[in-house]
Amino acid sequence: MQFNFESDTPIYIQVAEQIKDAILSGAFPEETQIPSTTEVSVTYKINPATALRGVTLLVDAGILYKKRGVGIFVQKGAAEKILNQRKDAFYNGYIIRLLEEAKKLHISRQEIIRMIEEEITDGSGH
Repeated sequence: MQFNFESDTPIYIQVAEQIKDAILSGAFPEETQIPSTTEVSVTYKINPATALRGVTLLVDAGILYKKRGVGIFVQKGAAEKILNQRKDAFYNGYIIRLLEEAKKLHISRQEIIRMIEEEITDGSGH
């Protein structure tokens, strides 16, 4: 985990996002224990309450669950849930805005598809 202390994104949100990234990458498989908030706070020199707040966000979202006296674990189905949330965010944050801008610029559907395919094929960009 790496935290950007200069970012406008609060550290507890960065904690939650990095745990979700680790779940998606397979670093924290479903039904396995994640590092404790104490371990995270000591290792990365952040306030334990900040680490706990990030983890609590994920518990409240059904991504993680607590076993009293044992630790915090990745919920079954967490990776799929995260993937679906990110796909929705991608659609709403990029695709909708792309189509709105294309409409303003009078870019046709075929032109958009051609541009995307061209970028995928050669990756040259403009």
